[in-house]
Amino acid sequence: MTQTQIRIAVVGLNFGSSFVEIYHKHPNVEYVGICDTDTHKIEQVSQEHGITRTHSSIQEVLDSPDYDAVHLCTPIPTHAQLTLDVLNAGKHCACTVPMGTTLEELRQIVYTAETRQKNDMMMETAVYTSFYLMVKEWIARGEFGNIQFLRGYHYQDMENWPSYWRGLPPMHYATHAIAPLLAISNTRAAKVHCFGSGYMREELVSQYGNPFPIECAIFELDQPGLCAEVTRSLFHTAKQAIESFSVYGEKASFDWPIDGPVLFRLDEQAQSIFGSNAYIREKVEPMNFGHLLPLEIAHLTRGGHHGSHPHLIHEFVRSIVEHRSPSIDAKTAANWTAAGICAHQSAMNGGQAVIIPTF
Repeated sequence: MTQTQIRIAVVGLNFGSSFVEIYHKHPNVEYVGICDTDTHKIEQVSQEHGITRTHSSIQEVLDSPDYDAVHLCTPIPTHAQLTLDVLNAGKHCACTVPMGTTLEELRQIVYTAETRQKNDMMMETAVYTSFYLMVKEWIARGEFGNIQFLRGYHYQDMENWPSYWRGLPPMHYATHAIAPLLAISNTRAAKVHCFGSGYMREELVSQYGNPFPIECAIFELDQPGLCAEVTRSLFHTAKQAIESFSVYGEKASFDWPIDGPVLFRLDEQAQSIFGSNAYIREKVEPMNFGHLLPLEIAHLTRGGHHGSHPHLIHEFVRSIVEHRSPSIDAKTAANWTAAGICAHQSAMNGGQAVIIPTF
């Protein structure tokens, strides 16, 4: 790595191919390597983006002195161990969500990132979407007033996805719904009550011992007087897929239903005929936050997950170049992920309160 450029390998190209072009064009990336066990996928991505460094084994990447960082886009059950392998190989690590599926895995990653003095960033798309960045700006300007309540939800049917998804506890993959709430309120989830709901086929229950297709949680946040609700579904639910959040403030509120986000503002100049407050309802159109990015990748905000991908990559790359922690560092990622793990523990115990650990 030079002072201003890094060398990175993207591992797992089914999802990882979405990031290759962004890294390839980023001004602070010297070169990109790609890795996958599917040689046809390697050839396809290599030809599409002109990538010459290719690997069919992650061990090749870990053993190579030619990389400073690794971006993991591999199946969920591999995240924790591969992250530890990357950090212990002396490389910075970015990993798609979730960070892990047990509290012990999270503790090991936080410890290893600190002791190896390497950046570990969970690539949580929900806190870099155009709508999240808009709401963050509005709140910073004081347009919402006091935040009164937050809600996150992620509905998605994973019926025909790869086998490791079958029967996965919904809250083990809930960071898309949890993260924006905790980031907006600048706090952590301290305690959770969660209930499972619905019927699950036995063959889905058997892999993880999870009987719930849907889990719904109330989180007590580590900020006096504030709580948040999160609902996550994975199976047997006839609902269009959506990753979304809502913020309810005293002067304005943001909702993001399937037909598009809306903003409710308190109309201080008018009252309804019943004497209660009147509100202005505004349809929210997405803004382009490409101005926050280098020119070389600013146009790529029209890609996946509501434009979040180039923002995530830019933050990860710049954190390494600038020798600082990334915005979603190991401790932050652990807190966001632990909230879901503890929520599932609560659901399996009939909604009993579970204290969420700090890291």
